[in-house]
Amino acid sequence: MTADRLDLLAHHGWPALEVVERDGWLLRFAGGVTQRANSALPLTVPRAGVPRALEAVVEAYAARGLPPLVQVSGASPSGLADELSSQGWSPGDVAVAEVADVALVAAEAAGVELSAVPSQEWLDLWWSVDGRGGDAELEVARRILTGCPSVYALARDGGGPVAVGRLALVEGWGGAYCLAVRSGARRQGHGTRVLRALAAAGRDAGAERLWLQVLEHNAPARAAYERLGFAPVDSYRYWRLG
Repeated sequence: MTADRLDLLAHHGWPALEVVERDGWLLRFAGGVTQRANSALPLTVPRAGVPRALEAVVEAYAARGLPPLVQVSGASPSGLADELSSQGWSPGDVAVAEVADVALVAAEAAGVELSAVPSQEWLDLWWSVDGRGGDAELEVARRILTGCPSVYALARDGGGPVAVGRLALVEGWGGAYCLAVRSGARRQGHGTRVLRALAAAGRDAGAERLWLQVLEHNAPARAAYERLGFAPVDSYRYWRLG
């Protein structure tokens, strides 16, 4: 698995509402909802050079009333982080990209419901944990979620929903997103149940490998994923101007 391949899988697994190709970079826009869907993904060294590419990024995001963001990973052009720093851009938290074979993770999971679209119950729980904004932002998020074929899992405990997750199906891979557990129900194995059920659904849909992203400083989550067979292959962070 190469870093550039993983960048593109994740790009397609969390699709922006608008994508503009600019000299080898993908500029992504979705009304400011989520960083991935509102950041520039630099795929190559632009013909006009990195400084000119950054000028184009600033112009494009300003035109849409959005703060300029650039995703920098192991596949980004050499020296990009140094150039961003010299121009006054600030780095965000590091996220780690991890991959696993589906066979290591997939298992039947009791009490987990699977569907091809996110129910309102699914959306309400996910947004209560990870959401930023109101109804308008949630509607944009729903459009992002349903922008590629996916499986949605909802785990129950005593009848009520306690955990959700999404698996994006992209080119023989499954990308795990939106793993969220209700406050008060954490560290009880619900997230693992959801992830195993999603992996099984991905296997049944033809996926052979999985990927996910987790913040580097989230040691408990990383340990849980690595117990399931995930291994880190790359890292990335978002840089913001100012």
